[in-house]
Amino acid sequence: MLALTPAASVVVLFGPLGLDPVVYGLIVAAWSGLAGLVGFAAAALVRIRSPSAFSVRRTTLRWMLIGVAAGAVALVLKGLLNYAVIALTGLDTDPQGMYYDAAGGGVLPLIPTILFLAVLTPMGEELLFRGVLANALLRYGPVVGLLGSSLVFALFHGVNIVLPSALVVGIAAAEMMRRSGSIWPAVAVHVVNNLALPLLVLLTGTAGPGTAG
Repeated sequence: MLALTPAASVVVLFGPLGLDPVVYGLIVAAWSGLAGLVGFAAAALVRIRSPSAFSVRRTTLRWMLIGVAAGAVALVLKGLLNYAVIALTGLDTDPQGMYYDAAGGGVLPLIPTILFLAVLTPMGEELLFRGVLANALLRYGPVVGLLGSSLVFALFHGVNIVLPSALVVGIAAAEMMRRSGSIWPAVAVHVVNNLALPLLVLLTGTAGPGTAG
């Protein structure tokens, strides 16, 4: 796993520059996907194997639709989980508020925000956490594979209110990959969940909220 979460990495690299919130949000969104791709590339170079070893193989329309449905279920579950966590702990600060800033900055930044969050990030993170990590852990059984890779995936997003939600998405994505034998239904799960944020901004005009929900 990378040593720093995407947001923390960008804070270290770009925080002192005092960037515009929209620009900062775009950088974090882009790095979220690039970090996964870099991690996957490093793993692939160390262990030179065919793409199928990382579940990069063709799948069917049926499995893609199942992945979309699983993503929708995960989206609802994590929403309920967020409310429960807030009610029980009082934690309500959204560590991903910069994504709302990027998506809410107008049409021009909204387009790359959608591409970064709903295309690049699902691809990069699924290749790393499911393609590499989950496949490696599945050798020790489905429980270790699903929960182990999902926990690392959740921790990658930081120890904050996002962690339980990331765990839900991680388990759903890992199970889709395990059952279908392909990474692409897992990517579909991730796309559905990441697309929700910019669509919420587009439909409601919400920008940069202070709380998750």
